[in-house]
Amino acid sequence: MNDIATATLDGIPIQKAKAEERAEPLWGAVVSLSLGVFGLVTAEFLPASLLTPLAQDLGITEGTAGQAVTATAIIGAIAAPTMSIITKRIDRRHVMLGLTLLLIVSSVLAATAWSLPSLLFARVLLGVALGGFWSMSAAIAMRLVPGDVFPRAMSIVLTGVSVATVCAAPIGAYVSEIWGWRTAFMLAAAVGVVTLIVQFATLPKLPPVSVSSFRGLLDVAKNPMVKVGLLVVLLTASGHFAGFTYVRAFLEQVPVLDIENVSLVLLAFGIGGFFGNFAGGFLAERSLKAAVTLAPLLIAIAALALLLQGTSPTVSAIAVAAWGFAFGAVPVAVQTWMVRAAPDQAESAGGLLVATFQVAIALGAVFGGLLVDNAGVASAFAYSGAATLLAAIAVVCFGGKHAS
Repeated sequence: MNDIATATLDGIPIQKAKAEERAEPLWGAVVSLSLGVFGLVTAEFLPASLLTPLAQDLGITEGTAGQAVTATAIIGAIAAPTMSIITKRIDRRHVMLGLTLLLIVSSVLAATAWSLPSLLFARVLLGVALGGFWSMSAAIAMRLVPGDVFPRAMSIVLTGVSVATVCAAPIGAYVSEIWGWRTAFMLAAAVGVVTLIVQFATLPKLPPVSVSSFRGLLDVAKNPMVKVGLLVVLLTASGHFAGFTYVRAFLEQVPVLDIENVSLVLLAFGIGGFFGNFAGGFLAERSLKAAVTLAPLLIAIAALALLLQGTSPTVSAIAVAAWGFAFGAVPVAVQTWMVRAAPDQAESAGGLLVATFQVAIALGAVFGGLLVDNAGVASAFAYSGAATLLAAIAVVCFGGKHAS
């Protein structure tokens, strides 16, 4: 094990290897990580905007097609905490290049899928890439820049999420209407190719500096505040994806919007998420407990508005945009919560966070699909509201003084 130095991220201790301290930041490599996150999140979110034509083409129900999200989430949940252990002796540059290559292969296979099993196989490969890349990106970013500019580096990496949130759903819906849903997946593959080229050109050699283990995961999982954070993620993410996976079907059936207006509403969701990301960080610096409470609470309010006044196109558009704003604040809020809950075990906490998030996506998509197929699309939004409201209540009741 290398000697460990302590840096700070907004007053939060983080671990950094002395041997990896760089005099000059490698911004090109940091941007390559942001591109990787952008490509992975884009590919992950595509099924939500392609659900109707995809289901029709493959001859399956929309609820069944939604399990393309489930497959990615389940495998991502497994890959997130285990990737660093499985690849513990492999240069991190090679690992990240391999994960980006998986993104490309997955997108091409999804674009050429001829049946549900073939589509699910493609999404399984995406889950490996998604979970592995997400769980290791922060640790790699720490090795690419000096400690004093690490917060700036992470903001660049997370910009990939914000841009993908804005672009993936509306562009996917529009492209599927003009050229078909398969073209949308080919565009995701093209993004992966660009990312691979940039990573190949900018990422330096990054030999492993420590040996990860399952014991570290078990130790951090015993932290009471980590448990609260994981519960919030489980409820919020499952509630979000139970509803958002079927948002296009809701908009087409309840306020009866055409594809152009559906694309505009999804764009509003993405723009809301972009600004919500920054708002979540701003609020978390001042009151972390408020940030982690208000984000799921606003999703619950938006879901209630859709249920009560969803027949109004205006109300639906505002509610979906507010939902996007709220969900955009969730990642930065819960990541800050987890790091402050376990500052000396941030990498293990991050792995558990990603794993729980992917499990929540799977649970939300499965339960949402069952509700859509058996009780109608509105029932999925009822679950979304209930789950996210419980998440907000959990923070108020069990958050304690952790975020004061």
